[in-house]
Amino acid sequence: MDPTSLERLRRKVEAGEPLNDAELEVLRTAAQNTPGPTLRLAVAHALVNAGAEREALRLLEVLRRDFPQDVQVRLGLARALLGLERPGDAEAVLREALVLNPGDPEAQKVLAVLALRRGEHGRAREYVADVLRRDPFDEEARLLEAELEAADVPPPPAPQVRALRPEFTAALLAALHRAGVACRRQGKDLLVKLASGEVGRVDVASLYVAYRDGSQDLDTYVRGMVTRLRSLSGLAVDTGSLETRLRPVLRPGGFETQAAGALHRPGPAGLAVFYVLEDAEFVHYLPGDSLEPAGLSAEAVDALAWRNLEAHPAPVRPVVLDEGQVVLAETFSGLWAVAGGDGYDGARLLTAEQRGRLVLHAGEVPLRVHLGWREFTLVCRESDVPACEALARLGGAPDGIPGLFRLEGGTLTAL
Repeated sequence: MDPTSLERLRRKVEAGEPLNDAELEVLRTAAQNTPGPTLRLAVAHALVNAGAEREALRLLEVLRRDFPQDVQVRLGLARALLGLERPGDAEAVLREALVLNPGDPEAQKVLAVLALRRGEHGRAREYVADVLRRDPFDEEARLLEAELEAADVPPPPAPQVRALRPEFTAALLAALHRAGVACRRQGKDLLVKLASGEVGRVDVASLYVAYRDGSQDLDTYVRGMVTRLRSLSGLAVDTGSLETRLRPVLRPGGFETQAAGALHRPGPAGLAVFYVLEDAEFVHYLPGDSLEPAGLSAEAVDALAWRNLEAHPAPVRPVVLDEGQVVLAETFSGLWAVAGGDGYDGARLLTAEQRGRLVLHAGEVPLRVHLGWREFTLVCRESDVPACEALARLGGAPDGIPGLFRLEGGTLTAL
């Protein structure tokens, strides 16, 4: 690569702009063929710009080993650690940088910010004052000085205590019973008798996550859920609703005992196809006895559900497995997630549009499939032995489908 283009990439990285895959590969190649830490450090910063701090951290640890006296390597390492929310480790690395280069302004300014976050204003002022003594026109230091000279910052509010899941579930059940709502636990779900007389299935785990990540206290959130469940009018199965809301889902064999009365049919690979009405919080399985009043057949419902799902394919994302966790990857990894996040990704594998998207990433080859989570589905090429072995070792959620499957030409089979 010519020096001008390479310098353009370096400046782009320094400006904090993410590189595309081709640009990153060019920078990696140049770094491999160039002695010294400069280009390898640019690759690490490019990874941080792209949100791949874990990969950047591995590269920076190698650079620290190879170039133990390089201050810029320490600063890059601190940046990656801060991106991973490890401020204590980042501070230790920044102090190492000051040992190598006493008075380094970049290290001192970051240390000042960390001290400011902890409320240590005196220490932050010392760092800022030292930077300004050396360079009175350092703009970042002057901004920090202005922030420190502003009115006293009120103490941060005490962190809100979130109830644990058993406490949350108990509070929800008690509130529903007090409100006269007929309900009972069934596994991880909550069965609620709706105003229509039908039974709705509530995913308690999803409700708990919404409460935990929200700002409402437990009593307020539970009262809101009770109000919504009491007023829920039921499934209201009519052709207009089915036109937009009906979706198919894959469930393991025997699931009909958990969704009694729900319409279903045998699916591929020993699985079953059930039908749900799309809802952001509640899983509404379509009752089999609701079809006759709506003038629909089971075959018509099946066709509508698959047509609706065909029109809503999910993105395909490269991922890696990191200590049993599925993490988004920035570049090709040989492992992909069909990541709609709505519970329909397993069924999407059987749609033509979704298979077309998979072909763009993996090619027209047999795929190994992991259905262990409802939030996404994992696939890899069947010819990729390490990826297949990684999927075989991977667990799943209690409500996922165990085992591995094979997808070829739109046909899903169990292994």
